[in-house]
Amino acid sequence: MSDIDTPDWLPDLIELEDFSGDWQRYEDEVYAKFYTDFVESKPIFQSMPVYIKRELVKGKERGFWHCIQEGKVEKERTPNLRRCERITWIRALIENADDPLIKKWPKRKKGKIRFSIWLEEADYLVILEKRSNCWILWTAFYTDWPHTRKKLRKEYEESHK
Repeated sequence: MSDIDTPDWLPDLIELEDFSGDWQRYEDEVYAKFYTDFVESKPIFQSMPVYIKRELVKGKERGFWHCIQEGKVEKERTPNLRRCERITWIRALIENADDPLIKKWPKRKKGKIRFSIWLEEADYLVILEKRSNCWILWTAFYTDWPHTRKKLRKEYEESHK
């Protein structure tokens, strides 16, 4: 991570090197953290619980895979280490969305309301989709591409006009 000051509430990264490069042990630990944060309990956003896509794929919830993998074609997505390292940041951003460092805004997509929660200084974004009595964790990812940051800044600025 860069030399930025991150908020005290932001958890440490979970790094593959801490598991001696053993991908399976690493994936299991990343999943265990996700499971604790979203299956054993639920974060609350705007007074409503946040759920995940629970359909099992390869023995783990679809919502988990969506948060650690990247790619446009669902069945061809591949793991992304930056996403894996930050798996515990998802709940942290949701629960600390009122921190002044966080930029947040709603956006209508395909007739649904999606809410972006972005810690720009740490390049991390969480997207939730609103339902009648809850939120669904849609995805979360490291915003390391300049064009992605530019797009997010524009969305944020337009939503606050």
